[in-house]
Order: sequence, then structure tokens, then C-alpha cells
Amino acid sequence: MLTPLRAVPAPAADSLTLPHNLDAEAALLGAMMIDNRLAEDVQLKLRPEHFFEPVHGEIYAAILKLVDRAMLATPVTLRPLFAEHPALAELGGPAYLAQLTEQSAALIAAKDFAAQIYDLALLRELVRVGREMVVSAADTSQDVNPHDQIQQAELALYKVAEEGEVSNSVKSFAQSATLAVQMAERAKQSGGHLSGITTGLNALNTKIGGLHRSDLIILAGRPAMGKTALATNIAFSAAERLMKDRADQIDKTSGAGVAFFSLEMSADQLATRILAEQARISSEDLRMGKINQAQFRDLVRASAALQDLPLYIDDTPGLTIAAMRSRARRLKRQKGVGLIVVDYLQLLQGSSRQANDNRVNEISEITRGLKTLAKELNVPVIALSQLSRAVEQREDKRPQLADLRESGTIEQDADIVLFVYRDEYYHAQKKPEDGTEKFEKWMERGITIRGRAEVIVAKQRHGSTGIVDLHFEAIHTRFSDLADDAHLPERDYE
Repeated sequence: MLTPLRAVPAPAADSLTLPHNLDAEAALLGAMMIDNRLAEDVQLKLRPEHFFEPVHGEIYAAILKLVDRAMLATPVTLRPLFAEHPALAELGGPAYLAQLTEQSAALIAAKDFAAQIYDLALLRELVRVGREMVVSAADTSQDVNPHDQIQQAELALYKVAEEGEVSNSVKSFAQSATLAVQMAERAKQSGGHLSGITTGLNALNTKIGGLHRSDLIILAGRPAMGKTALATNIAFSAAERLMKDRADQIDKTSGAGVAFFSLEMSADQLATRILAEQARISSEDLRMGKINQAQFRDLVRASAALQDLPLYIDDTPGLTIAAMRSRARRLKRQKGVGLIVVDYLQLLQGSSRQANDNRVNEISEITRGLKTLAKELNVPVIALSQLSRAVEQREDKRPQLADLRESGTIEQDADIVLFVYRDEYYHAQKKPEDGTEKFEKWMERGITIRGRAEVIVAKQRHGSTGIVDLHFEAIHTRFSDLADDAHLPERDYE
């Protein structure tokens, strides 16, 4: 095992007892420089601060930075970054980087080394928390409340416990649907023209030709317009088409496996939405347990029918754009996903320190990262986005490109920008006094626009802009083609 050259001063006496393994750290770094693909596997949990030796943490961060830029991370490419690094000089200078790669056998156990480094970092954090608890408990001044100290200690331990819990964040649809069915059971017992990947909506497919590979599609709207519902419908339709075409042994499919990064909703909540729509059960009734035995059987039947649905949900909160890109690469390699959905863009975090100092710069970094990911993996990426409140100040509340919140380069990087708009939502807020002539006209217009939804194609690199009329069924959070609902009146937007 490689022993790092150590010319640094010995650590303080109390730090000698802290758990660490410098050999494992050195071996992992060497393995990552030999095979950069290891970075995709280890960076999901391991961060630079988990290394006991600070220089090792900086080398690790530099490797991840180069890999994220699609550059080789080797002793040669890393050398300029550490040419005048004072701490590395005490370990032997840039030559130390080359020494790290001498143990090629470390490739076999690289993941084990990463796991041990992470576990030891957790133990060191426990030691720190324990020491602070001892110091705090030894304070017997009158201003100290023991119950507050206990709560603070519990919070500190909880943060250590939840640190890095990401290994089970990516769930197959079968796992998510099982959770949704279990939730529903508990609640019940307690009382045309397609050239890309299908959206499941013929009118939208006709307008944009489906979802094209390497495209970044921004799907934006104000709250309650149905952004997540539309994105979920599209994701399900693409995955379902692939599942059916596989069963029919059709090679050229317009479907795709889908990676759904849900930073706002949990995996079982998304699965509940899809199952409710497939079983034709109200999502609200499902959550509240207001379903009968026949409806529950329909729910279980729908879940069983979708066990092989190639829809993979990652509901890890607070992802950085770099971490999300790494996970997407892994899902592309392991599951062959052909469509990525991010709900929603503003909940992603930037990776660079400069971006974090400026929200617009951070959003710009995120959108550039999503566009780069779409091109790198050759898949369409749908990113949901919030709109600014400026929409609410206008008489005509249909969104415009200028309404994109913290826009930065959102409009510039996007290949397609779609806005979801439902006039019915705003019409309900304009109810006049009952019994008046205005009330009668208000009622007539309410009937005209009931269930109507618009998807406004505000930007499209591949074709024209315009409006796609759809039907939105709020009770099932479901979008469908207007032609499927012949009972609705003709469009009238006077």
C-alpha cells in the first residue's frame, strides 16, 4: 500500500485519535487518476471535506473539476494546478501526484476505499459533535436550558445521520409505485407528426415534432398552471411507449426511458399522480383515502401493469448541477434513458463559488450545464422553470419570454420554450356579484373555457411558435388533446 510522503508537522495530540486512513485516501486518488470513470461512482457521496489530509481533498476536488469539464485528470494535467502549492510542496511537490498512481492494484478496491474514507469522515464528525455535547453539558450557568441542549444535540446527530444518504435516491418506477399503493392502502384503512420522442399529446407532437435529442426544453408557468402535471404526463407517455414497443418487439420506437429528477416532490407522490390518472381515480381522493374497494383494485391493477415502466425517479433535494449531471450519465449508461426531466430548474444549485455569489450567474451556470448534458448524452432535457410575478400585474396574463424568472441565459440556452397557461384559473378569481348581468357573462365564459389549457410555444429553434390547445383535467392532473374531449365548446378568447 502506498504511504504518502509526509513532511508536514505532526497533528495536535487530540487529533491523533481521530479516525483516518491516509493510505486509503492516497490509493483512491491514484485510482481516479488512472481511470477517470471512477469519479462518476465515488462523487455521489464523497466530497473533498471528507478527506482527512487537506491536500488530498484539494486533489480530489481538482480531479472532479477536470472530469466535469470532460478533460482528462492525470498527474500531467493536474500538475499546473499544484505547481506552487505550499502544502503539496511539503509532501514532495507535483511529483507526489505521479507517486499516487504507482499502485495500479488500487483500481480493484477503489469503491471500497471511497466507502471507508466516507465512513471515517462520519466518525470524525461524530467525535466533533460528541465533544461539543460534552462542553455544552458541562456549562452549568443559569442561562443554560438542558432541554434546549438535548434538542440541539438531537439535531446535530440527525444531520450526521442524514449526511450522504443518496445511495437509494434513484428508485425504479416499480419501487415508487409500490410506495404509492402502500400509502393509498394506509389512507383507505384509516377512512401525427412525430420525428422525436413522443409527448403523448398529438397536438403538441404536431407543433414541435416531438422531443428531439440534444435539445433543452424549458417548460415554464406560474404556480397552479400544471407544469409538473404536464411534465409527468410527457414522461409517462414516453416511458409507456417504450415499454409497449419493447413488448411488441418494435425496434424503432418513439418512446424512451426517462430519468425524472424531482427536487420538489417525492418519488411516491409522483407515482401516485401517474397511478391515479391510469386508474381514473381522483388524486385528492387517493391521498385522503376516499376510495372504495373497486377503486383500490383498479389502483393495484394499474400498478401491476406498470411494473416494467422504464421511469426512474431521483427525489434527492438540493442537488448541484454537477451531481445531477453525474447521476444522469450513470442512468444513461446503466439504464439507457433517453429523456431527462428536471423539476424544477430553480431548485438546482450551482457548483462554482462565484455562481453562488450571484443568483443570475448561478441560473446561467445551471442552464448551460443542462444544455451541455443534453448534447453530451444526446437526449432531450426538459427543465421546469418558475415565472416572475410580473405576469400577475398585466391584464393579459399569458406569459412571455421576458417573464422567465432569474432568466440569465435560460432563453438563450433553450432550444424550445413552452409556457403552460390556463385562463380558467384566473377567470375564477374575477367572479362578479351574483345575479348581475356581468355575472351571467362571467358564467357563460366560464363554460367556454372550462377545462381549457394552452401550451404556448414561445421559442422553437426547429420550427414556428404558436399556441397548442389542450384539455386539462384538474381532478386527475391530466392533460389530453382537445380533440379527445368533443364535449368542450369551441375556442373563444374574446
